[in-house]
Amino acid sequence: MPKGMSISLPAVLALGLLSPAVLAQSGSVYPPGWLPCPRCQTGQERTASRKTVEGRQFNPRDISGIWGNNGVELSIVVPPFTPKGKELYDATRADETADGVAVSNSKDGMLICDPLGYPRWWAYNYGMQFVVLPDRVLQFFELGHTWRDIWTDGRKLPENPPQPRWLGYAVGRWDGDTFVIDSTGYDDRAWLQEDRRDRRWGFPHSDQLRLVERYRRTSHTTLDAELTIIDPVVYTRPWTTKATIQLSPGTELWEYLCVTSESEAFNEQRLKVQVGAK
Repeated sequence: MPKGMSISLPAVLALGLLSPAVLAQSGSVYPPGWLPCPRCQTGQERTASRKTVEGRQFNPRDISGIWGNNGVELSIVVPPFTPKGKELYDATRADETADGVAVSNSKDGMLICDPLGYPRWWAYNYGMQFVVLPDRVLQFFELGHTWRDIWTDGRKLPENPPQPRWLGYAVGRWDGDTFVIDSTGYDDRAWLQEDRRDRRWGFPHSDQLRLVERYRRTSHTTLDAELTIIDPVVYTRPWTTKATIQLSPGTELWEYLCVTSESEAFNEQRLKVQVGAK
């Protein structure tokens, strides 16, 4: 989104809450036994808490824990669009005033509290937590206060998913010490991510989207992550993002919700202010 004319997505999402950043800056005291959220820590606090556990022994096949204090933005090396992909991308362009200035990214479902979908929840999450169970791995997200089931009970992905899902259908397996997730069946109303090159647009996907994720714990506090987007309807080749995600010890996920009525009021007021300024 262009500077000065965009709606602040974090502000929209924080309407029903105190912003974690504000809480951190205000020095809010947590009740005994309760921990801050990943984004509630200051950078100094985050470094200090990580140092208390660095060097500990770890099981490379245990990815449990709270990871990161924000998502992993997709690689800016974006594959070329197919003709259909370019058509879908062009359709995400924000509405503009008569003189061609974008008032807000009006096509982004996030601004009306639609679910982010996946992998956008991976790219933008305020901290995530893996919980390992005997038959599945749960992936919790603070942003949206939701979770994803990654089944490890031997089931196969459905060839023809009965209906699309915002978080898709996911199965996981171990390849050595790397946890591999294959998923499909995604609702194509969600974006993969905003286009950071020009935030008037968003990256679309089709209902043929397939994802391959690989996670490898390389120390007690680091998790190497790789996510590959495969959507031949929209992109001419796979789109891969690699990152190392840091453990967030001494934290717990909070509730961070988008409240529809409050986001609508915020958007309407913001729109009036920006249009009036013209």
